[in-house]
Amino acid sequence: MTTIGFFGAGRMGASLVRTLAKSGHEVHVWNRTAAKAEALAPFGVQAKPTPEAAAAEAEIVFVNLLDYAASDAQLRKPEVTQTLKGKLLVQLTSGSPKASRDTGAWATGHGIAYLDGAIMATPNVIGEPETLILFVGSKSLYQKHERVFVALAGKSAFLSEDFGAASALDSALLGQMWSTLFGTLQALTINRAENINADTYATYLKLVQPVIDGAERDLMQRVRDGRDGGDDETFATIAAHNVALQHLRHINAERGLNPVLADAYASLFRTVIQNGHVGDDFAILARFMSAP
Repeated sequence: MTTIGFFGAGRMGASLVRTLAKSGHEVHVWNRTAAKAEALAPFGVQAKPTPEAAAAEAEIVFVNLLDYAASDAQLRKPEVTQTLKGKLLVQLTSGSPKASRDTGAWATGHGIAYLDGAIMATPNVIGEPETLILFVGSKSLYQKHERVFVALAGKSAFLSEDFGAASALDSALLGQMWSTLFGTLQALTINRAENINADTYATYLKLVQPVIDGAERDLMQRVRDGRDGGDDETFATIAAHNVALQHLRHINAERGLNPVLADAYASLFRTVIQNGHVGDDFAILARFMSAP
């Protein structure tokens, strides 16, 4: 088994540490609030007073802190940097692709092997067979320590040698998730305003879901293939979508509901229409998402 250093014992960090310890690894953990690290002692985890102490005997050092600013504040201390040389640093802190690439370049420049990861899960499912963590950096290093990563997430996968790729894909998938959740909030708000029973909505959503899924697949294929003009296979043109959107805006106005989501959609439609794409496919919007 591997001796592992770990920086961070928040909700996610603690779940990762517990899982590593349960898998038989010796884990040395540091946390800014020492009590959180000490609380992991029943799992056989050793709390350490400083980051460099947590890393000193480790072959692999994981980091799971609030953000890259918090991570850099520890990693770039001279005593921590010196201790990390010759070890594998696995960054599991959330951040932008640029922050991931900057940290990867910094680590490489200081003789520190580096993998960046994106945790596609919540703390309660760490260690489960279907949990996914995406890793980027050195494929050979990922493969060397794959058993450690699979212990944390059964579906752990190596994505790319680009240090920013995991963070980028994470942001894309979160964007998808938030769009769905915000869309659900919009629907539930209308239901409440119009006295539509929640069970009734759920029943008809299930019936309409195949249409939604089909439209999403068609959109992804069209954007991928560059088929964004209106054609005989277009489900609905920009004009048709825009007319339907106005109904949503009217409900918001009539019932005094927050218009922010519908107004954002309307702004995109307005821009596309002003640029002469009223008869084109919904996929044409992708051009205008890339630049305002």
